[in-house]
Order: sequence, then C-alpha cells, then structure tokens
Amino acid sequence: MTVAALEELVAIPSVSGDPARRGDIERAAVWLAARLGALGGRVVPTGGHPLVLGEWLGAEGAPTVLVYAHYDVQPAGEAGAWQTPPFEPVVRGERMYGRGTSDDKGPMLAALGAVERLLEERGRLPVNVRILLEGEEEIGSPNLEAALAANRDALRSDVAVSADGAMWSAEQPSVNVAARGMVAVEVVVRGPAADLHSGRHGGGAQNPLRALAAILATLHGHDGSVAVDGFSDDVLDLAAADREEIGQMPFDDGAYRDEIGVPELHGEPGYTTLERLTARPTLEVSQIEGGGRYTVIPASARAYLTCRLVPDQDPARVAAAIARHVIHHCPPGVTVSVEEVPGGIPAYAIRRDHPALAAAEEALHAVYPGRRVLRTRAGGTLPAAVLLRRALGLDTLLFSFSSSDECFHGPNEFFRLSRLAEGTDAWARLLDLLAERL
Repeated sequence: MTVAALEELVAIPSVSGDPARRGDIERAAVWLAARLGALGGRVVPTGGHPLVLGEWLGAEGAPTVLVYAHYDVQPAGEAGAWQTPPFEPVVRGERMYGRGTSDDKGPMLAALGAVERLLEERGRLPVNVRILLEGEEEIGSPNLEAALAANRDALRSDVAVSADGAMWSAEQPSVNVAARGMVAVEVVVRGPAADLHSGRHGGGAQNPLRALAAILATLHGHDGSVAVDGFSDDVLDLAAADREEIGQMPFDDGAYRDEIGVPELHGEPGYTTLERLTARPTLEVSQIEGGGRYTVIPASARAYLTCRLVPDQDPARVAAAIARHVIHHCPPGVTVSVEEVPGGIPAYAIRRDHPALAAAEEALHAVYPGRRVLRTRAGGTLPAAVLLRRALGLDTLLFSFSSSDECFHGPNEFFRLSRLAEGTDAWARLLDLLAERL
C-alpha cells in the first residue's frame, strides 16, 4: 500500500461514535472492499457498522491466518487543537498527520500491503489468509461478537493476527503479549425532587454532589490502593518472571512525570510505575457532573467510573463489587444507584510459548537487525482479541506498527511513514514464518 492510499483512507472521516458519520463509515468500508478485490473483498452488514471481509485460500495444506484491523476512528475533538484539519491528511517531514493515521489505518494498510505485495511478486501466498476489518472498535465493538458467530464459517482460521495496538516506542521493536480489560459503571446520587435554591434550602437537605464526593473518596486509600472489597479478589500478584519481563521495557519515571505534566507520580504502593501502568488493575473517576455555576442544590449528581482489569478479573464481578461498596457508603438523605455500562471486556494474554509469538519476534529481527525485540504489555484494552477467542476459539498475535507516542485518540495524531514500509516487510516475513511454524 502506498502513501497516497493512506491519504485517501484517512480523508474519509469514519468516526464510528458519530451517527452523522454513518455514510462515511460505509464509504470507508466500500473503499477497503475495493482494495481487497483480489481477495473477494466485500462489505458485510452487522447490527451496527459493517465488516469488510476477504480471503485467499489457495495454499492447500497450509495454515489459515485471520488478519484483523479496524477502519473506524475516534472523534477529532477540538478542531483548534489540531495544527492542520484532522481529516485533511498532510505529510510533514517523515510523518503523516490526520485522525486515524496511527490508529488504525496506517498499521492496517501495512498488513494489507504485505498480502498485496506477495500476490503481485509470487502469484500466491505462503498461507491461507482471511481478512476481517471492523468498523466499531472505537466504540467497544458492540456488534463484533454476534457478527463473528454469524460468519463463523467464513472466518475459520488457525490463528488471528491483529494490526491494532502499538509498539512501545519508535526506537524499540516490540510485540504486545497482553492487554488489560475494561469495565465501566455509572453512579447516580439522587436527592430532592428538583433543583433547590441554595439560599432557601441550604442546610436543610443533603446535597447530592457532596454525597457523591464522599462516596468517591472511599474508593481508594490515601496511598492510591483500591479500597473496594472484592475488587482484587481474583487478581494474581505478579510473578518474578512477570516483573522481569516488565522491567526490560525502557521507562524513566522522571521523564514520564514531565511528559504528563504532574508534580509527582502516585499509585498503588509496592509496584513500579510501569507495573501499575501495564499489569495492575485500576479504578478511575473519569467524570463527575451535576448542578452548575448558579446558587443551587442539584437534584442529582453522576459519576462515571472506569476500571482497567488484569487476567482472572471478571468485569461483571468487579462492577458488582463497586456497586456494593457505593451503596454501603451512601450518606443519609440521598439514594444511590449503580449501573454497569454494557461492553465490559476481560484482559487478554497470549501464551508465551505460542509459535506465532516466536515468528513475530523473528520477523521483527529481520526488519530491525541488531535491535533487541521486547515483549511488552498494553495498558489499554483490545476487545477484538478477547472476542475472537470467545467466538472463534482463536489466539490473537498483536502485531502493530504504530508507536505509543503518535497521539492516537488525541489532537495531531500522526503515523511515521517509514513504518508503512517496515510494517509491510515484517508482515510479509511473518506470513512466511507462520507457514513454517503453525
């Protein structure tokens, strides 16, 4: 795939979370299906945004590899925060700027480019390949599991390889071996039947915002540890091998503190910052709302809580533990309700002796000779890997060529154009190796 192709695709504002962009989502799907013409590319409806499927099954006796990526993107956010319009991609130096360049259109086109190149050069592929491109990853893949079940025969494979994710840094080739899960809950505190004048009623009624603040203050200890009974019941402590693996990831506490702009770092005691960022569960207050800048006691107050989960934590059990805690700590004079937000996903990990993992490391060594290839962990969540295992029984190798500093989900997202060629080379090498290893 060429830089021009990436420009074309990034210019399509395929924002899955914006109902007004549904036509753009479909336009991106049609564009991709056309690019997959040699693989029978087609747009397949789901309960939401469509999938794009394709396949090449001419390698008799060889394994079948499912290539996953997503073509939807996050909203652009504040237009004024971008140096150039987010859906008018521009190349500055060795980078292309635009929403979706790094997450996930650049890495996706590197994967598809490898398939395209091998077919052009050899007339065949070393393995059978199925293509699965999703249009809802950025909204939590709400329809993916049902779509996988509905298309099970068309997706039957031996292993999945995902172009989504990110390497630890642009200088350090790496393969993600794990990603944290996620669950969110909404807390609603209700007090008076309607907003009250704070002069007329102040001192006579419990303030839902104050009550909510009191509840939220009980979620953590002063040292940053989660204080919710049952939250960590299924969490296994990090083994020595885990800590050694994490410790090999390049990381500097001081540089990280300066990067995020805080006076000091804070979190669960007994763990390094990097361990807390990648391999420990979290509970965060992501939003609080209620009332306004006027003299009022609000009728209600809301909080949105998000948790990153580690292996063995069940999203529903974690949400239930939070609900019990919140209800137990509700002050008098108000009522509280807690609702789990649909779409909770457990953590994902690939077994360390999986042959696809060794093949990925060898492919990266070939493209980046002389550099050590690290096994890293993603602090974020990749729903597709969990859903592919649940619905199709597939392990997923995370093989992305974006880098964690490329501002995905934020303003001025960019993709290093060198990664387009490097990724294509590595994917081509990986497919050759999977033919031998699986």
